[in-house]
Amino acid sequence: MTSTDKESRHIGVRIDRPVDEVYAYASDPANMPAWARGLGGSIEKRGDRWVAEDSPMGRVEVSFVPRNAFGVLDHDVTLPSGETVHNPFRVIAHGAGSEVVFTLRRQPGMSDAEFERDAAMVVADLTRLKELLETAVSA
Repeated sequence: MTSTDKESRHIGVRIDRPVDEVYAYASDPANMPAWARGLGGSIEKRGDRWVAEDSPMGRVEVSFVPRNAFGVLDHDVTLPSGETVHNPFRVIAHGAGSEVVFTLRRQPGMSDAEFERDAAMVVADLTRLKELLETAVSA
């Protein structure tokens, strides 16, 4: 394993909504297709996992930590290969609003271009989450 295989990047976006509102929305997996495009256009609950059949990676299974009072939204994504990727994700208070912070971890063998592409996708997803939550209030 090279040192770049251990690289992490914390990607944060500030949302002008109270932390409890952001957490309530983001912690509901049924809302993910609206903002987390990396999981595809639909997700459905099957047992204790959520399954996205139409993700860009193929069929993936997602399992989430239980809802909690700490803003933790960590989830594991099991890829079609059977590999599981752990995704640390938090909602934290930021003044009267919130900040969502996703930790992107470089996967073994991932090129710089692939890592940058994944980072850009995370930024786009978190920006969509921000827009959905802030627009819903002003509508």
